Amino acid sequence: MSHRRVLIWGAMLWAGAAGLHAQVTSQVTSQATTTTVRGRVEVIGAEGKGKTRNGAIPGTVVWLTPMTGAGGETTTAMPNPPASAPANPRLVQKNKSFEPHILVVPVGSMVEFPNHDPFFHNVFSLFEGKRFDLGLYEAGTTRMVRFDRLGISYIFCNIHPEMSAVVITMATPLYAISNRDGQLSLAGVPYGRYMLHVWSEGMGPENEQPFTREITIAENTSSLGVIRVPEANGQRMAHKNKYGREYDEPTPNNSVYKKQR
Repeated sequence: MSHRRVLIWGAMLWAGAAGLHAQVTSQVTSQATTTTVRGRVEVIGAEGKGKTRNGAIPGTVVWLTPMTGAGGETTTAMPNPPASAPANPRLVQKNKSFEPHILVVPVGSMVEFPNHDPFFHNVFSLFEGKRFDLGLYEAGTTRMVRFDRLGISYIFCNIHPEMSAVVITMATPLYAISNRDGQLSLAGVPYGRYMLHVWSEGMGPENEQPFTREITIAENTSSLGVIRVPEANGQRMAHKNKYGREYDEPTPNNSVYKKQR
């Protein structure tokens, strides 16, 4: 082998090793610059850790959006979105309630509203967020709504005032819903500056609105600490019907309330 070929071969080996080193370094750096962010929810004025007057910690959602610099550019790289879109999320009507009570979806999602009760429902949302009115529809049928607007959508039934749900539409994969003990955990959060958004069940359409604050996530600052939220009145949010009036008392002879055969 000529001296020239030896030099070329050596250069190729060096370049390959350098590329492999860069790839490994990139992976290590990527892993080293993300963390799991945790926090705990408590009710304002509650006496003692994790306690409320009613014994239940309100369902709470937190999410992070990158801060923007002076030129409008984001200061933090967001995790890659899923390779394939998930199936349409569902907000099921069953036993005169919505399941789940809190639903988080990416902006642009189609959400299905199947009626699994043996009577009619009329699902609507006329507050901030996505506004719609699905009208009356019977057992075994369903409706679809595209949530193409960021924000909080409060969902109700025009027939049954005890029914309520919340759909939170967001453009970030960095979110968490608190568990029964009020614990929150967000995995894979890149280091950087964020706006922290907090919504809780005590923040209904006619009550307090979600609040925000700036935070920095770094190696030694990955805790949200204690997040204090207003107390919730069960799962029934104060609201009027879709006409802006108080709900009528159920009429037993009204076919809307009768079970279907």
